[in-house]
Amino acid sequence: GEGLVSAQPAAASVPIAMAARLVSLACAGLRRGFRNSAPGWSVSISQTRFEGSTPETRPTVRPRNELQRNQLSQFGEYVAEILPKYIQHIQVTCFNELELCIHPDGIIPVLTFLRDHTNAQFKSLADETAVDIPTRPFRFEVVYNMLSLRFNSRIRVKTYTDELTPLDSLVPVFQAANWYEREMWDMYGVFFTNHPDLRRILTDYGFEGHPFRKDFPLSGYVEVRYDDEVKRVVAEPVELAQEFRKFDLNSPWETFPAHREPVELPKLDAGEKKPETK
Repeated sequence: GEGLVSAQPAAASVPIAMAARLVSLACAGLRRGFRNSAPGWSVSISQTRFEGSTPETRPTVRPRNELQRNQLSQFGEYVAEILPKYIQHIQVTCFNELELCIHPDGIIPVLTFLRDHTNAQFKSLADETAVDIPTRPFRFEVVYNMLSLRFNSRIRVKTYTDELTPLDSLVPVFQAANWYEREMWDMYGVFFTNHPDLRRILTDYGFEGHPFRKDFPLSGYVEVRYDDEVKRVVAEPVELAQEFRKFDLNSPWETFPAHREPVELPKLDAGEKKPETK
């Protein structure tokens, strides 16, 4: 009985001693390796830092991914084959972004297809905005940016309209389009039919015009201020000082008195007297 009792502690101490021996050997090996490789390691670090400090002269260009570009082109052709009535043009930008140019009548069917189709699943409307290009017959280009969380992919849908032609509201398809379309109506004057609450969202009550149109002046038509006599905010026509009226885009700071070049005084010849100033 005593032999069995004394043998158990001895047997249990053997693995502990072996583990301690292995740890000490590993530590010694690490010290020896660091001691031998320290000089070369420090030299390589210094060389890397020196090489990285040199200025980069080559232009930074995003690498061209032909595989992704071909996949986007094939998906665009796939959608165009299914909806040939509405899709007018397909293009892939230089940054591998797929764009679908559609007819204005195809807003609801095309975006509903992109939201619900199994191979698309663009269920998130990331953004909806417009661009004003007055030289075009249809001056407004309406842009829809959509995101597919399922496939981690984005797509851009573009359509067009003018000042008088309304577009179908996207609110029945995406509730997020409510405030986006209100903003486009406020800033650009693009009208949307079947919108639940098409009101201005950014400008003040009674505001006239649409500020993001290219033909809208940068100074606006009216300015608001608080009138201490009537104790309220009043709107008045814009009054600009003469310095702001003659604004030169090439040298804007020269239009202000403090930044104008000094006026040259008439030079007097020898023997002439300076005119007296009163």
